[in-house]
Amino acid sequence: MTRPDVLASDVLASDVLASDVSASDILAGLDPEQRAAAEAVRGPVCILAGAGTGKTRAITHRIAFAVHEGVVAPGHVLAVTFTTRAAGELRGRLRQLGAQGVQARTFHAAALRQLQYFWPRAVGGELPSVLKSKVPLLAEVTGRLRLSLSPSELRDVAGEIEWMKALQRPPDDYPASVELEHRVPPRPAADVAAIYAGYEDLKVRKNLFDFEDLLLHATALLETEPEIAAQVREQYRYFVVDEYQDVNPAQQRLLDAWLGGRDDLCVVGDPEQTIYSFAGASPSYLLGFRTRYPKATVVQLVRDYRSTPQVVAVANRLADGKLVAQRQPGPTPTLTSHDDEVAEAAAVATKAAKLIADGLPASEIAVLFRINAQSQTYEQALAEAGVPYVLRGGERFFERPEVREAMFLLRGAARSVSDDAPLGESVRAVLASAGLSSVAPAGAGAARERWESLAALARLADDRTEGGLPEFVAELEERAALQHAPVVDGVTLASLHAAKGLEWEAVFIVGLADGTLPIVYAETPDQIAEERRLLYVGITRARVTLALSWAAARTPGGRASRGPSRFLEALRAELAGGGVGATSSKRVIAGRRERVSASARCRVCGRVLTGGAERKLGRCVDCPGDVDEALFEKLRDWRLDRSRELKQPAFCVFTDATLTRIAEVRPLTRSQLASIGGVGPAKLEAFGDDVLALCADGGPKLIE
Repeated sequence: MTRPDVLASDVLASDVLASDVSASDILAGLDPEQRAAAEAVRGPVCILAGAGTGKTRAITHRIAFAVHEGVVAPGHVLAVTFTTRAAGELRGRLRQLGAQGVQARTFHAAALRQLQYFWPRAVGGELPSVLKSKVPLLAEVTGRLRLSLSPSELRDVAGEIEWMKALQRPPDDYPASVELEHRVPPRPAADVAAIYAGYEDLKVRKNLFDFEDLLLHATALLETEPEIAAQVREQYRYFVVDEYQDVNPAQQRLLDAWLGGRDDLCVVGDPEQTIYSFAGASPSYLLGFRTRYPKATVVQLVRDYRSTPQVVAVANRLADGKLVAQRQPGPTPTLTSHDDEVAEAAAVATKAAKLIADGLPASEIAVLFRINAQSQTYEQALAEAGVPYVLRGGERFFERPEVREAMFLLRGAARSVSDDAPLGESVRAVLASAGLSSVAPAGAGAARERWESLAALARLADDRTEGGLPEFVAELEERAALQHAPVVDGVTLASLHAAKGLEWEAVFIVGLADGTLPIVYAETPDQIAEERRLLYVGITRARVTLALSWAAARTPGGRASRGPSRFLEALRAELAGGGVGATSSKRVIAGRRERVSASARCRVCGRVLTGGAERKLGRCVDCPGDVDEALFEKLRDWRLDRSRELKQPAFCVFTDATLTRIAEVRPLTRSQLASIGGVGPAKLEAFGDDVLALCADGGPKLIE
């Protein structure tokens, strides 16, 4: 049967194994469990791979061994991952093992590739354009519905739509779905359902796809077009799915369509690393694999090659796991408590600076937190300590203006280069015109970030042992296509979710207070269990040094109403420093809730105030307030100017709720301003004079 050209091009690179790689070469160095997985060349196979146990090594060697033994040709293999970075790593390792031509893609990339080829034939015309973001369309929909949503609310609604589409549920099912899953919607459920329906309608009328549509329509083509299904199944006969615990119903349905009833399938995953249930992922496919395939080969990888025995002991205690550490002993992980978040961040910055002074590269250190909003305090603390940092989850490396400019300059140089200078010298000479100097700029502002990006490209060139500028530019082009960014020399700041799949020599997990981890809205046993798994993922990112910490108050001088995370109680025996204290987290949190119930009530209707914004306002959001609109607008304009000056998000100066309350009260003295929720000692010192001057400009209006 003739293969589709676009798919056949995947095969033509190499359908043969390099002759200099033998079976013994492929299997050499594998531990007994990894070797058992590699030799199980026929599916169905389930590999249960704990953190740090070498799952990528096991699956790449399994594919290479199957190709070497003639079980499958490289072009008939489809390895599915969840990130382009993981796909690139798989391809690179397979090339080293001589198995060129194996396709490693994400679910979405594989679906898009098949749709681009088959759509003109099956549907007609070009494939609809794929949205990069749902937010612009959602803003248009909410405008038509006369609903006012902030940018953050629009992003939250986009997340709800992605969750529903992952579960393959229509808009009308949203209210029942959130109730069934004990999910808190960002807006009234009826509003979200209406926005979801309007979004789907507008998307169709504009001939657009979102990423979830790629899975839906690729599956539909396979389920409704027998000839297309036959061609795809002729092409791909041997499947490997990495991170199988993160598969959602839409992805599983596409996988089933690819398989077409066959069982040459190998899945790899770890139930203890299921942390995306909020996005529709379900470990049930991994846990139920043996039920679906009773004759499946099941291999469990338990030898942890990443972390020291001390780190592994903490992870095992948290997850009741059975990982067996293979590394030499290291320092005992620590647990410390702090009076407030500022003190906690300062302590982390000091420890990170010492590690760097002792010779550990900054890129081998990470600070992990539960929510992205926690990063600002650590950015400031690291900057004040003179420690470079990188915020993971921000702008993609190859989309940064300085990187695009550098690649343009390097392309030009590659076309005209004629000398035999070392590659590193040539690249640095080119990048000098873009701002790369031999000494990094002081501080941690935009100039330093630009320098770090250029320096990362230069270090890539230094690491190459062969080839010149043209080959280096080709490597950068491939990395850009895969979003495989080089390592930037800075301490990584990342959420626990963003840290999945990564590892560092030293890891600080911060903000481990009850209400933050587990997050306050995690209420059901399943939700609490997922929060525990999230901490497990963070702990298993550390190779040698692991430091856990929490703070009793948010700001200096604030009420010490927080308690340590309930998860820390089980870990105390494995940790140095303790830091948990005599009072259990549950009693502290219960006491805090009692105080809130007794004192934080709406001054208009008397209802207990629960959200942070309500407590800052001193009233329910829906209750009437006497806001000086002119002053509020002046405060907003001032906040925007200060945030630009400080190079920080506007909410880091003051939130809208705090500005609203200031515009209601119009305080005249520092003590009156300090009494407003959201105005702590640090912000009073930094911004108090400016705010009081703005308030005094319109005359007195103090609300008692």
